[in-house]
Amino acid sequence: MTHHSTTPLLQFFPLRARNFKADLQIMVRLVLLWIVLVLVVASCGRSPEATSASSAPVPQSTNQRTFQVKGVVKSIKPAQKEIEIKHEEIPDYMPAMTMPFDVRDTNELTGIQPGQTVSFRLIVTDTDGWIDHIKPLGSAPATASSSSILTSAPPVRVLEPLQLHEPLPEYHLTNQFGQTISTTQFKGNALAITFLFTRCPFPTFCPRLANDFEEAQQKLLTLQGGPTNWHLLTISFDPEHDQPAVLKSYAEAHHYNSAHSTFATGDLADVSAFGDLFGLAFWHDSTGSITHNMRAAVIDANGRLQRVFEGKDWTSAELVAEIVKAAKP
Repeated sequence: MTHHSTTPLLQFFPLRARNFKADLQIMVRLVLLWIVLVLVVASCGRSPEATSASSAPVPQSTNQRTFQVKGVVKSIKPAQKEIEIKHEEIPDYMPAMTMPFDVRDTNELTGIQPGQTVSFRLIVTDTDGWIDHIKPLGSAPATASSSSILTSAPPVRVLEPLQLHEPLPEYHLTNQFGQTISTTQFKGNALAITFLFTRCPFPTFCPRLANDFEEAQQKLLTLQGGPTNWHLLTISFDPEHDQPAVLKSYAEAHHYNSAHSTFATGDLADVSAFGDLFGLAFWHDSTGSITHNMRAAVIDANGRLQRVFEGKDWTSAELVAEIVKAAKP
């Protein structure tokens, strides 16, 4: 029995003694071509995941947008990396309003003074927003003061904030279905409350609060062995615009579960007094827009204040932990 050890290429291309050198050159070229074809086939067979993992660029942001804006500086807080500006309308994004902006490089605040008109670049993504390229457009007024640069003042507080463990008073609101509800109906449940208005687009303000409540809802619904006696209450302080249909649409956009989540509003005076209990401040300025701070609160199952979250330096995980604790009788 004859044993063949030649490669497939050699089987189809036997060497001839009289033309050995020429045949060898051709055979080498064919072998090299065969190797190249093997490598190409192997490369094509790689998974899309492997290809994208090795060659696809890492995205720098999520739907990043930039805007050139002008406004008047109201206050500067370098330690908090923050500047408050009464800015002009930003077409296709948000109306004129007064709000604090994060500044990542505090060197940009050097020489900037309250009362000064500035231009700046606003950068926003789905979940974040900040400004840079802050440039003065003139000198600050010689007599600039906090009173001269305010377009309007926060309202005088009607009620003093609740102290920890004090009971939540009864307030009546209108929910996303147009139904009247009372805060007393949530007694027996851990109740988390926050305040916003649906027209607010800036990702680190009202959308941040709505997203945190949405995340908390999903975590609580899937929490192994977690409580079932909890509810999330989101209250709008823009009742003229945020009618029940608007609130329902906003709630659906945030995948709310109506058994555990309510979006509501009410008479402006009542909403203002309700917000006072937690240190909320909001007011309409001369442009018709709303300036506000940020608050969220947790009421325990006995109807008493357990915790107030101020600003935006808290997470949905922290909120969930407080709700779980508050749900215990």
